[in-house]
Amino acid sequence: MISTVTEPTAAVNTAQIMTYSIIAVVSLIVFLALKEILSSETERPSVKLFLKGSNVAIIPLLLVFIAVVVCKVVTLI
Repeated sequence: MISTVTEPTAAVNTAQIMTYSIIAVVSLIVFLALKEILSSETERPSVKLFLKGSNVAIIPLLLVFIAVVVCKVVTLI
C-alpha cells in the first residue's frame, strides 16, 4: 500500500509582504534613531553595550530594506 503525505503550502500574498516590509522598515528607522540618540551618552556601560549590540538587529533589517527597494525597482522597470 502506497500512502502519500501532503503538506500544507504556505502561500504568501502581496498584503503580507507589504505588511512585513513596513514593519521591517519602521524597525530599522527606530533602531537607527535610537543608536544616533544614544551615541552621545557613552558614560553608562549599558548604553555602550546597546550601541555595540544594536548592529545585530540593524544589519539584517538593512538587508531586508535593500531587498524591498530592489523588488520595488524591478517591478517598476
